[in-house]
This record gives sequence, C-alpha cells and structure tokens, in this order.
Amino acid sequence: MSIRRLRASDFRGVRERRSGAFSSEIWFREKRLILGTFDTAEEAAYAHDAAAWRLLRHRPNMNFPNVSSQRAQDLAPLPRVFTDEDLHVHRRRQRRLAIAEKDVEALVVWRGGFPQDIIDER
Repeated sequence: MSIRRLRASDFRGVRERRSGAFSSEIWFREKRLILGTFDTAEEAAYAHDAAAWRLLRHRPNMNFPNVSSQRAQDLAPLPRVFTDEDLHVHRRRQRRLAIAEKDVEALVVWRGGFPQDIIDER
C-alpha cells in the first residue's frame, strides 16, 4: 500500500502560500479566523481540526476524523487567532504610524532649513 502525499487543497481550511508555507484558517460566525502559518500542510490541517473541535464542529467535517481531538491539539497547538477586524485595526495603526513618521521627517527637514525659526520659538 503506497502512501499518497496530499496537496494543501486536499485539506479543509489550508492554503499554500507562495513562500511554500501553509496557512490555516476557519470560519466562525461570518468571520474568518486565521490560525497561523505552518511548515507542512498536515500541521496546518491539524490546527484547523483543533479549532474545529473547539468550535464544536462535527467530526466528519474535519481533515482527520479518526484522530482524537486531544492528539490534534498536541500536534498543532492553536496560536493566537486573528480576525479580519484585527487585521483592519492593524492596517489602520500602520497607516497612522507611517503618517507620524513622515511628520517627524518633515519637521526635521524644516528645522534644518529654518534655524532662525527654532531660535525664535525658544
């Protein structure tokens, strides 16, 4: 009996990244929960199964229905869960930080060009 290597698309909730790593995600209450990035598709699938078990999903909807849920959690402990809302907040903070950095750069350039204004301000 030969063992066939499964592609990422053969696993529920697993996507292969361009880098060759595999990301795992699951949907819960109309929100996509990103479970993390893993080296192998199997690890990502175990992470999906552990999350599915915690979300009380039916065993037939899991990648490895014959593996105990505790074993799935041991093989791929759940990382911090990111929602689309978390990513949106992070992007907004990144934009604000970029704007603040540009403001500081502009102030440094201005101070270099107008030293008399700095003296007058003091």
